[in-house]
Amino acid sequence: MNERFSKRSATARQSGAMSNPNSEEAIMNAPKSRLLLAVALALASVTVVAAARDDLLTGYATTAKKADPAFAGFSATRGEAFHRKSFAGGKAATPACTSCHSTDPRTAGRTPTGKAIDPLAVSVNPGRYTDPAKVDKWFKRNCNEVLGRECTPQEKGDWLSFMLSQ
Repeated sequence: MNERFSKRSATARQSGAMSNPNSEEAIMNAPKSRLLLAVALALASVTVVAAARDDLLTGYATTAKKADPAFAGFSATRGEAFHRKSFAGGKAATPACTSCHSTDPRTAGRTPTGKAIDPLAVSVNPGRYTDPAKVDKWFKRNCNEVLGRECTPQEKGDWLSFMLSQ
């Protein structure tokens, strides 16, 4: 056993497998290793974020299909129209999504009290729509203020599809 271990150790030393981490070669390769690790972590986080958004849309689609068997999918075009439309059922100060959120989802909005709101578009604000609890909280609050009721799963999915396309 000791003889085999000695032979493996000698082979590993010759191949560089047990080389000095402070060697010139190791130092030269360190930035490459860090870059590869950073790319791998970034790709993994993008996958997790996309999965969270996909799960939201899947949940809305399932609920929309139960409510309406003719449901055929979400539409970013309908979502954009919904975002820009004025409603009469909610608060007078917020008749439309654009009352607080800009007409261009890639720019910041402002509440009636003057508080800044980060852009809605994922292209500008990649962290948006990754926490289902937050998404549900804001849909509930904003739909009640604008529409005077909760948004339907179809409206949520259309609107979210519009924001994901921006």
